[in-house]
Amino acid sequence: MTDIMVQAKGVKKRFGNMVALRSIDLAVPAGSVLGVLGPNGAGKTTTINCLTTLLKPDAGWAAIAGYDVVKQPAAVRALIAVTGQFAAVDEELTARENLILFGRLLRLSARQAAHRATELLEQFDLLEASKRRVKEFSGGMRRRLDLAASIVAEPLVLFLDEPTTGLDPRSRRQLWEMVRALQARGITILLTTQYLEEADELANRIVVIDRGTVIAEGTSDDLKNRVGGTFCELELADPKDEMQVRQLLTDLGDLQGKGSTLTLPAPDGVATLSEVVQRVSSIGIVLSDISLRRPSLDDVFFALTGHATGDEAS
Repeated sequence: MTDIMVQAKGVKKRFGNMVALRSIDLAVPAGSVLGVLGPNGAGKTTTINCLTTLLKPDAGWAAIAGYDVVKQPAAVRALIAVTGQFAAVDEELTARENLILFGRLLRLSARQAAHRATELLEQFDLLEASKRRVKEFSGGMRRRLDLAASIVAEPLVLFLDEPTTGLDPRSRRQLWEMVRALQARGITILLTTQYLEEADELANRIVVIDRGTVIAEGTSDDLKNRVGGTFCELELADPKDEMQVRQLLTDLGDLQGKGSTLTLPAPDGVATLSEVVQRVSSIGIVLSDISLRRPSLDDVFFALTGHATGDEAS
């Protein structure tokens, strides 16, 4: 068995005149979590679709556990599972019925499918809701069931395409714990996300995709160190003061953010913070809070791409 479970070299894909993937290179070691970070339109889902045999790359090469995704698609599909952005379970069936159905489709016996369903319902904290129809579930419960359904056959590699999109913070953190548990069992995970905190929390390594190409790769700390230094984050008591504050601090660096929350590079740390306080106080602007912090992945993404993760890629 190869030590690199997911590999891609120079993968390209276009749809008519639109270039979706310009050149994607990836290498995911066995048992690790790779976070693929980027905004809508960056090429994350297209990358997943190429790696999981749902789309054929126009150029380049990709493999799962050494099996070529184009030349050996059946072997690849036997090793992987995919959880997409939208729940794939049947809303008219109960949670247990859904899991048994997936088991039977994967050629488990009726007894094996029922046993596996019970295991997964317990693992994903859905046992008490097992007889309820899925259409009665909350968004978080649906996503947990969808994740459970994707690992009925215990895959070697799990692809999670923005699995927490639309979930509330509590449900998101519950799903994070389940992802960690899956990794602890040796499953290799490729996770696409727009949430910087999610990549920071779960991924051993992160690749940043923008406009169809990988623009950076490393650990969370590696990427943060590329920005360097600290940041001064200020919270205005009145967001109407934003433009005045921008003009006042323009010579100190590139001020990011909008409304009441603004962030300024602070290479001199406390000295920069003191200068900001002195300037805004001198003209009567009130701050509700001000602090120094290390770079976040938001800062990294902006530094690498020139735009925020919420911006649509063209």
